[in-house]
Amino acid sequence: MNELSHRFRHFVGGAFREGPDAMEVLNPATEKALGGAPEADEAMVDEAVRSAAAAQPAWAHLPAIERAKPLRALAQAIRGDVSRIARIIAAEQGKVLPLAEMEVFITAEYLDYSAEWARRIEGEVITSDRPGEHMFLFRRPMGVVAGILPWNFPFFVIARKMAPALITGNTIVVKPSEETPYSAHAFAEIAAASGLPDGVFGLVNGRGATTGRALVRHPGVDMISFTGSSAAGAQIMADASMNLTKVNLELGGKAPAIVLDDATIDLAVGTLKASKALNSGQACNCAERIYVDRRIAAEFKEKLAAAMGSIKSGDPLGDVPIEMGPLVNKDAVERLQAMVGDAREKGAEVLTGGSAHERGGGFHFEPTVIAGTSKDMHVSSRELFGPVVLVDEIDGLDEGIARANDSEYGLTSSVFTNNLNAAMKAINELKFGETYVNRENFEAIQGFHAGVRRSGIGGTDGKHGLYEYTHTQVAYIQT
Repeated sequence: MNELSHRFRHFVGGAFREGPDAMEVLNPATEKALGGAPEADEAMVDEAVRSAAAAQPAWAHLPAIERAKPLRALAQAIRGDVSRIARIIAAEQGKVLPLAEMEVFITAEYLDYSAEWARRIEGEVITSDRPGEHMFLFRRPMGVVAGILPWNFPFFVIARKMAPALITGNTIVVKPSEETPYSAHAFAEIAAASGLPDGVFGLVNGRGATTGRALVRHPGVDMISFTGSSAAGAQIMADASMNLTKVNLELGGKAPAIVLDDATIDLAVGTLKASKALNSGQACNCAERIYVDRRIAAEFKEKLAAAMGSIKSGDPLGDVPIEMGPLVNKDAVERLQAMVGDAREKGAEVLTGGSAHERGGGFHFEPTVIAGTSKDMHVSSRELFGPVVLVDEIDGLDEGIARANDSEYGLTSSVFTNNLNAAMKAINELKFGETYVNRENFEAIQGFHAGVRRSGIGGTDGKHGLYEYTHTQVAYIQT
């Protein structure tokens, strides 16, 4: 592909840096090699962090409205290069082209949205107990941010971490996933021409256990923003404790969906099907556990199985229109196959799918619906992160809420009902960072995407996500 004809290079101190290939990048739809990518060693990571630290005071000293200008320029440049970037995302991650293009557009929108905060970052005036004293709360940048990225939305999440960090006066060093370095490199190429001062944005590539760990453990890093699995998040938190570095963690999910007997069944089926087809179910938001009222369960399961079975999958860059691409790698296919096999052995019923696609190449897995699960099955407790969904029957809302809350995760949840009182009861009692009613599990950039329990610490998006990248300073002035 001509989109990937260039070599990957680190971006440090405003310059691209060569390095020997240390890992191979595959197209997950075909298993063909796209090329290689280097791995930053501790010396390269150290240089990137030191460069970011050197650039940060001058960057923070600029008025926020000046910091917004290169973000807007970057957004505009991205909008002019949508097709090329989308094909890179599709090639290395397996996302279908319409979704890849949407990811690119949302990235530009997120940059512009963050730039709009330049005139909206606020402190507070606090009432004092003393005569003649004034108290002020200021929001200050953390300093140098380390952004550790996932592979499932590899282009967008760069902006999700970079834009709020930069507009609040921080500098940032980003490490993409080793599965998806090329889209990050494309971002860096565009960023290099956007007017950012040298060192304000850096990119170092490598594995999490090597480059990522060196970045997380670096004493010059003031905040770590990570998106990925709960297990990796726990390791990052442990490594960050060496320097007491602030962590912001968006981790895994096992989203429940409650479908009540008054729900519009076709709406629920269509929405939940789309949730599992989206990025091949490789999104922490998407529904993994469905609890449907027993009175409508037979019709619901029949329609959901038919809908899931109708999903067209294949190569996102092929000639046939599809709804779903491959999983990211071979390990993902084998993990799902083992979990479905465990459920079958323990008595669950596979209503449709349940196996890897035999396509003669690529990491494809059939859209799958499993009914009759129990807590001792791996599919019930572990994050699936693929086109597999569980359907179990309940007797009313109270049981649905109890079953939904019976999880170590707490990111997103949803309920389908036409009863406002039932919807509000679910919102009040579901122990999740987000609850969606009669719609897809997809957050807005002005909201606050945050989980509880093993789904994370802190959050992203909106005012609250922006302020994650600041610390407070309170001034006491006696007059």
